[in-house]
Amino acid sequence: MDTTLKDPLVGQVLDGRYRVDARIAVGGMATVYRAVDTRLDRVLALKVMHPGLAADATFVERFIREAKSVARLAHPNVVGVFDQGAEGAYVYLAMEYVAGCTLRDVLRERGALRPRAALDILEPVLAALGAAHRAGFVHRDMKPENVLIGDDGRVKVADFGLVRAVGSVTNTSGTVLGTVSYLAPEQIEYGTADTRADVYACGVVLYEMLTGGKPHSGDTPAQVLYRHLNDDVPAPSALVPGLAVELDELVASATARNPDIRPHDAVALLAQAREARAALGDEQLDAMPPQARAEAGPVSTAADDDDRTDVIPRALPAEEAEVHHTARLTMPPPVSQPPQRRATARGPLARRGVLALVLAVIAVLGVGAGVWYINSGQFTRVPAVIGKSEKDARRQLDQAGLDVRKVRHDFSETVPRGSVINSDPATGERIRGNGSVTLIVSRGPRIVKVPQLVGKPLAEAERKLRKAGLAPGVVTRRFDESVAQGAVIGSDPEPGSSRSPDSAVSLVVSKGAPIEVPDVTGDAVADATAELEEAGLKVKVAAQRINAPQEAGSVARQSAPEGTKLAAGDTVTLTVSKGPRMVEVPDVVGDNVDDATAELQAAGFAVDVEKSFPFLGETVESQSVAGGDEAAEGSTITIKIKGL
Repeated sequence: MDTTLKDPLVGQVLDGRYRVDARIAVGGMATVYRAVDTRLDRVLALKVMHPGLAADATFVERFIREAKSVARLAHPNVVGVFDQGAEGAYVYLAMEYVAGCTLRDVLRERGALRPRAALDILEPVLAALGAAHRAGFVHRDMKPENVLIGDDGRVKVADFGLVRAVGSVTNTSGTVLGTVSYLAPEQIEYGTADTRADVYACGVVLYEMLTGGKPHSGDTPAQVLYRHLNDDVPAPSALVPGLAVELDELVASATARNPDIRPHDAVALLAQAREARAALGDEQLDAMPPQARAEAGPVSTAADDDDRTDVIPRALPAEEAEVHHTARLTMPPPVSQPPQRRATARGPLARRGVLALVLAVIAVLGVGAGVWYINSGQFTRVPAVIGKSEKDARRQLDQAGLDVRKVRHDFSETVPRGSVINSDPATGERIRGNGSVTLIVSRGPRIVKVPQLVGKPLAEAERKLRKAGLAPGVVTRRFDESVAQGAVIGSDPEPGSSRSPDSAVSLVVSKGAPIEVPDVTGDAVADATAELEEAGLKVKVAAQRINAPQEAGSVARQSAPEGTKLAAGDTVTLTVSKGPRMVEVPDVVGDNVDDATAELQAAGFAVDVEKSFPFLGETVESQSVAGGDEAAEGSTITIKIKGL
């Protein structure tokens, strides 16, 4: 049934300017219409707040905030806002109209996308969010419904209705904003949302594009929340075998449960996405995904029934919560904790707050009081890994059920290079089972000395540099009769010089005593090979033979001319002659001597002129090879001048 016919706004003109032509979409807080700006004669989208909410100052303020925020961005991948106004009970935004569909429409129709298509969508989304983050805004509601794909292929981010300034995003004791399937763990547990919450949501969206399904499922929104809080987002390749490991790593980086391990904003994630793309070949980028969506298992009913923004009744706290879409999740603050400490609490009071959140979710959403949250209290302690090698530390953390998501490097005067200085969380601290730990690994002392390398074989010298905390640099080679071939003659900087760790050290390596190449052209191949090998050189015979003055089967050409200096073991390539090319000799008898000479030379011959004394005139009397016969190209033709 076409409900557009029943919409009272269709056919009306708002504010004497915007003619409403058709309804596009309906959400929990607003309806979007296609309209025409009658002053400028252009099609646009009108986002009109539901009249029942227009009397609420909080919702009106959010509308105005969205208009101002997006107007400040002016980014090609952000749906632009042209105007904001109100007429009677209707509060509206006049926005850019994007003819096309949403990413949700694409995923519903096609399921999993090819990696190239997924990255082609992700990158402009991150560019838009990056502009917002650098301008000081957090979107807070990233999901496929808010990614528009135009008929011309342009990708744009929409619905900045939940946008907040980065500096103002702190702990909210009463509500959690966002979409259940895309909420970051810190949003659920502490009510905080900064740029890293948008990064997490983009990681979930990328997972969904690569697999066709959401990473965390459940029969209720509360179960989905629990999994975001306690389970890592799985690798997409677990559902779509054959996906490149770089894509798994990109999803893992963006969806790390510890926000400190994630890229700090969308700009940083965009850089990682571009690095991942650069590492993939065309075959990996264009791999046709299986319809993994059907195999993804049951998804949250709340997540698939409706993807619009819903508003919980006003009896709840003022900010909206989300049931998959943007439903309110009431989170009563711990009454025994002073308000100024709620944002940083991490102890029993904070955990009681999480439990209160979950119980409130169950109550608000009508979910039966179950036991799904009981196991979320399971913790383990970070084992002692300080002083261990990075490899051993990883092994010990893995045995404890913990994961290493990030490794940082820092200087240490006491801990050897490559060993663990510290961990975050620190040794003995409690962490959720299967949680993530950051390792801080030593780079060695802040200043290191260049070791003595003269006389060392190149491979050994490079090992010594790495062990000292330096990097092998450019290698140049030169002849040296006193230092064995392949051994180091010197370094730059010189031994004993002080340098920062990881500085490059250039090496000069001996080519040994020089060998002067003999002339072997015209020799039989076997003889030429023996002479060169006796001099300490290697010989390669070219597969293709050439016409040359040398006798067939002998050496016509050598790659290193006579007198060239080479190192022992260098290769000289020999090209074998297949004899001279035979050319027809022109008939020049009776011609002027100058004309005859020119004609013979043009045919490829050398010319010798014989004159009998006394002689008359300049006419050719005879030639050594008769005209019409063949002679070797380059050979000499003798012509005689007529005498008395």
